Amino acid sequence: MPDNVVVSDPLVSAAWLADHADAVVLADVRWYLDGRSGPDAYRSGHLPGARFVDLDRWLADHGDPARGRHPLPQPDVFAEGMRRLGIDDTDTVVAYDDAGGVIAARLVWMLRVTGHPAFLLDGGIQAWPGRLEEGDGTGHHAGSFSAVPWPEDRLVDLEHLDDLDGAVLVDARDGARFRGEQEPVDPRAGHIPGARNLPCRENLRADGTFLPIEDLRRRFEALGVRTGTDLVSYCGSGVTACHNLLALEHAGFAPGRLYAGSWSQYSHTDRPAATTGD
Repeated sequence: MPDNVVVSDPLVSAAWLADHADAVVLADVRWYLDGRSGPDAYRSGHLPGARFVDLDRWLADHGDPARGRHPLPQPDVFAEGMRRLGIDDTDTVVAYDDAGGVIAARLVWMLRVTGHPAFLLDGGIQAWPGRLEEGDGTGHHAGSFSAVPWPEDRLVDLEHLDDLDGAVLVDARDGARFRGEQEPVDPRAGHIPGARNLPCRENLRADGTFLPIEDLRRRFEALGVRTGTDLVSYCGSGVTACHNLLALEHAGFAPGRLYAGSWSQYSHTDRPAATTGD
C-alpha cells in the first residue's frame, strides 16, 4: 500500500472527542437515500463547530449508468471541497452522521487512503453527550488541502472483478437486496456472483456503536477473512461499502479495497447476477 496510508484504528469514542474537540475538525456527513435533506438535519442540530459535508458535491462525481450513482470525484474536486470547509492537509478530521457511520465512513475512507488522519465518531451524533448547535455553523478560513490521486491498490474497477485472485468479495447491502428479493433503486436485483453478504448495519449495536472487536472479527472470519486476506467491498453505490472497510481495520485486519461503482454500475451491464444464497 502507499507509504502515506493511515493505518491506525479508524474509530474514536464520544468520550475521546469530548476531550479533544478543540484539536480536530468535525465533519457532519448526513445524507439520506429516501430524499430527506442532510443540510436541514445539520441546521436542526449539529456538534459544536462541525462543518457540513455535501456528499453529492464533494465526495462523489456525477453519477451515470456507466460509472454508478456515486463514483469517486476527481482528486482536485475533493481537494477543493476540503479547502472550502477549512480543512488543511495536516488537520485531523472526525466525521459523523446519524446512521452509525454508514454514510460518514465514505469521507473517512477517502481521507485515510490519501494519507490524511481521519476517524469515525463511534455512535454518531446520538453518542455526543453535550449540547448541539443549530443553524448554518460558524465561518472558517479557507484550508490548504492538496489534491492526491486515488491509490490504485485500494480500488477495484469493473474490468478487474473477474480477476480478484482469491480475494473475498463482500456486499454491504441488506440481505433482501443481496438475495434479490427486492431492489428499490437499481435496474436489476441480486448480487455479483461469488460475493458474500456482510450487511454494514449489522456491524453495529442497537445504539449505533460498533460491535465489540471480537464480534466483528467473527463476522469477517465467517466469510473466510484471515490475516493477510485481500477483501473487496461494494454496496449499492460505493458509500456504505466504506463502513465495512473501516470495520475491517477496526477489527485488526489489513485494509481492504473498494469497488466504487458497486451494484449501481454492475447492474447496468450484461454481466451475470446471482439471486440466491448468502
